[in-house]
Amino acid sequence: MRLAAGPSLARIRLWLARQAALQEGRFGLWTPVALGCGAALYFVLPAEPLLALGLAVLAVAALLAGLSRGARLRPSTVRVLALVACLLAGFGLARLRTEQVRAPVVPAGGEVRRVEAWVLDVASPGQGGARILLAPVSISGLSPEATPIRIRLTLGAGALPPAPGTRIATPALLNPPPPPSSPGAYDFARDAFFDGVGGVGLALGDLQVRPAQATGLPSALVLQMRVNAFRWDLTRRLVETMGPDRGGLAAAMTTGHEAFVPTAQVEALRAAGLAHIISISGLHMAIVGGFVFGLARLAVAGLPSLALRIAGRKIAALAGMVAVLAYLVLSGAPDPAVRSAVTACAAFAAILADRRAISLRTLALAATLLLILRPEAVTQPGFQMSFAATAALVALAEAWPRPVREISAPLSVRLVQGAGAALAAGTMISLVAGLATGPFALQHFNRVAVYGLPANLLTEPISTLLLMPALALGVLLSAVGLGDLPLAAAGLGVDALNAVASAISGLPGAERVVASAPPWTLPVAFLGLLFICLWRGPLRWLGLPLALAVNLAPRLPSPDLWVAHDAASAAVRIETSAVALRPDVRRFGAEVWSRRRGLALVADQGARPGGLACGNHACQPTGEGLPVAFIWTRRRGVLEREFRSACAGAQLVILRAPRPSGPCAAQLVLDEADFQRGGALELWRRPDGGWDALWSGPLRGSRPWVAPPAQ
Repeated sequence: MRLAAGPSLARIRLWLARQAALQEGRFGLWTPVALGCGAALYFVLPAEPLLALGLAVLAVAALLAGLSRGARLRPSTVRVLALVACLLAGFGLARLRTEQVRAPVVPAGGEVRRVEAWVLDVASPGQGGARILLAPVSISGLSPEATPIRIRLTLGAGALPPAPGTRIATPALLNPPPPPSSPGAYDFARDAFFDGVGGVGLALGDLQVRPAQATGLPSALVLQMRVNAFRWDLTRRLVETMGPDRGGLAAAMTTGHEAFVPTAQVEALRAAGLAHIISISGLHMAIVGGFVFGLARLAVAGLPSLALRIAGRKIAALAGMVAVLAYLVLSGAPDPAVRSAVTACAAFAAILADRRAISLRTLALAATLLLILRPEAVTQPGFQMSFAATAALVALAEAWPRPVREISAPLSVRLVQGAGAALAAGTMISLVAGLATGPFALQHFNRVAVYGLPANLLTEPISTLLLMPALALGVLLSAVGLGDLPLAAAGLGVDALNAVASAISGLPGAERVVASAPPWTLPVAFLGLLFICLWRGPLRWLGLPLALAVNLAPRLPSPDLWVAHDAASAAVRIETSAVALRPDVRRFGAEVWSRRRGLALVADQGARPGGLACGNHACQPTGEGLPVAFIWTRRRGVLEREFRSACAGAQLVILRAPRPSGPCAAQLVLDEADFQRGGALELWRRPDGGWDALWSGPLRGSRPWVAPPAQ
């Protein structure tokens, strides 16, 4: 009997050489990965690098790129130099992008200012009500040079937003964009910085409409307001035609305006794992572009004289590209739609160039273009989730076996086989997309839709075959008064979608809250997932442990306390629940913090943790539970009285106002100045009675989107 030869160093080297040979032609796929890593490196710095450093890094990147092209080097050396050049280019482009979008920001302090501005667009509603995006004409107390180019205002409860293109005036309580709700949470102020939003606030009183004379305004601003006015008018007409229960969701999927989507529908869709349907992204662009592409190709094929003279596939690709760009304009060009449109246009451009439309090369090209234009996208959950899901699906398409077609199979057999293949493909698509986006959903949103796979399988044919095509036809035909029938069909699709979401979200344990993992796990998971998708051969599974970093990494113990960045609200942990001490103040921050720590926020506004006696001005310890006092009031007399009481019975005193004069027996007193410097706060009580603190400010560092403390 001949014994099998055992492993040897030579055999291992030969096997590794074969695995390396499988990567031939796939080097370019790593270009956007290196570019994104360079941009990510810039955004994690604790302090802003000098502009000269950014320019120098770009110069070195250009030098390395030229060296890799011109010198006679080994192929492996050329590839390493090119990847290093891309990494440096990502860092330098991110630094230049920051300088490009730098704009004035409203000073901190929360002053009431008189605002006169043009309504640029209607933003997505917040917990406080409807919101509008404004292009200010003047803001009292600010010079023209210090006036932000964009601000966002929240209107009063029940107020209807004015149409874009309206000139308004109103007193408003303005602040810089808010910092993270808790240490390590997502920094919305960074997004506002790159969107040019230099202030957010609350409109006080009714909006005063001023005569609208657009003379002297930049033509780009006028065009943007006109497009947004058309979108808002279409939104209103869809809601009026289809009714609020149907029209709100239909309008959100058409124009991007979510102002009329009922809150109950949003919660049901989120719990069922279908919230991605509301935001215009890859699914919507793929349906619209694919529908127009198929329709145009069918039209060309239906005319034999035309089909013999032109390339029908390329004409259809041009039609699909035009449809995607038109849909991008109609949606208001939000970031997810822009990313999806770039990817779709790259696919159609590949068809025009006689290349494969759906390939990792096309995806790499789209990601590279987007990162060059908007390096900040690497920090956004939408970019991370969309490209992770697309890369996983394209890799799945590469590995999916091609079935053999029988020559003379009966129709019944072919129908059964086709249905089975479609079901298997749909299941794998939903499963792979869910697994690819899972780490990002866990880390950013802390929600797990347990039944997301069956929910997406049930709703995919509804949205693909009925809802989106009917909406597209209804919007187009409504211009000539023939849109009622398609919109009625779209309404049936919305009803079916809501029925599935309601049934799935009502199942026991449909949604689970999972605590966030340490920050380092998300980039590790992203790189592991990309390695699985981009590497060929069995070695790709070396990336699996990395891809599971978010799932497997241990979590920190949940904090005992959370305090908002302005000390206006706080929450206390009780076992696996969190109780907000001021449920009507900073509710969003309390929700974000509780989800990040895997806690269930108590919704009962009358609930109070044991050991605290809470009133309108303060929460004082009663001798049981945590020895902590919270003082919300700013009134001098009440503040001094509550402060004396807190110092007598608490170890830790937290003040929203400056600390009153006089001695205090408490171990630690934190006042307004501390929170202005440190931001939101988490506290753990040690066994010895001391406290461990984690502030959000040091984690953000000193960056252009971090507003300085009020003077």
